[in-house]
Amino acid sequence: MEQILQGNLVDIPNRNIYYAEIHLEGQRIREIRHLSENPNTAAHYICPGFVDAHVHIESSLLVPSAFAKLAVKHGTVATISDPHEIANVCGEAGVEFMIQNGKAVPFKFHFGAPSCVPATVFETAGAVLDLAAVKRLLERDDIYYLSEMMNFPGVLNGDPEVMAKIVAAQELGKPIDGHAPGLRGEQAAHYIAAGMSTDHECFTYEEGLDKAQQGMKILIREGSAAKNFEALIELLRTHPDQIMFCSDDKHPDSLLLGHINQLCARALTHELDLFDVLKAACVNPVEHYKMEVGLLREGDWADFVLLRDLEHFEVESTWINGECVYENGESKIPAIAVNPINQFHCSPIELPAVFMPAVGTPLPAIVAYDGQLITGTREISATDLVVQEGGWCSNPVEDLLKLVVVNRYQPAPVAKAFIKGFGLKQGAIASSVAHDSHNIIAVGADDASLVEAINLVIREQGGLSCVNTSESAVLPLPVAGLMSADDGLEVAAAYTQIDTMAKALGSTLSAPFMTLSFMALLVIPELKLSDRGLFDGRQFRFL
Repeated sequence: MEQILQGNLVDIPNRNIYYAEIHLEGQRIREIRHLSENPNTAAHYICPGFVDAHVHIESSLLVPSAFAKLAVKHGTVATISDPHEIANVCGEAGVEFMIQNGKAVPFKFHFGAPSCVPATVFETAGAVLDLAAVKRLLERDDIYYLSEMMNFPGVLNGDPEVMAKIVAAQELGKPIDGHAPGLRGEQAAHYIAAGMSTDHECFTYEEGLDKAQQGMKILIREGSAAKNFEALIELLRTHPDQIMFCSDDKHPDSLLLGHINQLCARALTHELDLFDVLKAACVNPVEHYKMEVGLLREGDWADFVLLRDLEHFEVESTWINGECVYENGESKIPAIAVNPINQFHCSPIELPAVFMPAVGTPLPAIVAYDGQLITGTREISATDLVVQEGGWCSNPVEDLLKLVVVNRYQPAPVAKAFIKGFGLKQGAIASSVAHDSHNIIAVGADDASLVEAINLVIREQGGLSCVNTSESAVLPLPVAGLMSADDGLEVAAAYTQIDTMAKALGSTLSAPFMTLSFMALLVIPELKLSDRGLFDGRQFRFL
């Protein structure tokens, strides 16, 4: 059946916009007819669909099918999706869950083979993807690349298994994603020469420029916690062929508001060239990853969006493989029944589990920063903390709070440290979303609230929880302790409610749960807490 659409066609390769008629036949574009060389001021714009060049779907707290239902509202037709999070919990079975759930809806998920499960040997994960497992995944037609190689020390030191995974991807002609925050100069050159083609972890312009000049593709990231857009956007002016946009980790409330289309609108406020912006948002990821996504050419898959304008990028409709999946404010992506997959083997804890003897000062404390995954270090003394019954306790007045990580895969002592930057004046928050091994992480103004928040998560076998002096709340995440099985709108509403509750405890962070989830991410310096103890991410050792 033929479908015909008219509008101002945005021809990105030829840097032109003209009035055209598009003839669709089945899932592809059969013909594009030029109706006028000039745009029609009364018509909408037909543009290739937007692509998120690096995202962990799990961080949306939604399964892929529910993520797609929200993403198409913003003109997103495809993602480069790293199933690293669920792989750390459930291994290859988790990757398979993501692929099959994604295939159940008309959306173009392009999953990768997680390269670092577990992310380091300094934490306890629920699974291991060894060389044999990575090879099995890479050999699949529905696996498109080797996911972010976070073990950059392993690359620099020539670790045999790390290098073998890289070679396996290279032999199959599949790209390799990098992950090397702060790496520059000769070390960056070594890392890139080993085969790393992208990096989404640059947090300064100078770092991004250094890597871009050495041939790397730089992903400008703007997620719910890590926000590097302003630091890196000027790279698009000088390196338009090497820039892509990504969200990396995006909670459901912010996904409701916008996606890659938001970054296009922001980029234009920097007086950047429209076609360079759209190359980053629509074209560069498709070409780099050899994605099965159309770019608005005759014979291509019919993947495109109809936009009201090229300033705010407000979406009228989204089309994938010739099917309208969003129109007039309504997503046409169907709800898919979910049979949860999980791994959770811990029992409720009691107060003694979070007790810290009041000895051993000075202590190193983590410093959390809003909008960043990197952390700082602060040395604290006995006068900075509160002592109760011979133990160190949180001092909300000085914003020094107890941070703990509970192993959810097997019985083990609770890891404890102190952190500055959360600002809680009372209560506690806890989460089973704790990158990358996804043990339970919690921060609180007092030990009793910490224990209560942790036990709420354990009771649900995964979730986000918040406790104050008078009430508690929990958002269950039964799929691997990472995702809900519910509709995206319902999850977004529940997340907004618990996020508001957490901020009411005194936190000034823009996304306290998202920030909390990265306080166990050992591969991002400087100081983090794993289930085994406080870890120095620069020297790669326990303190």
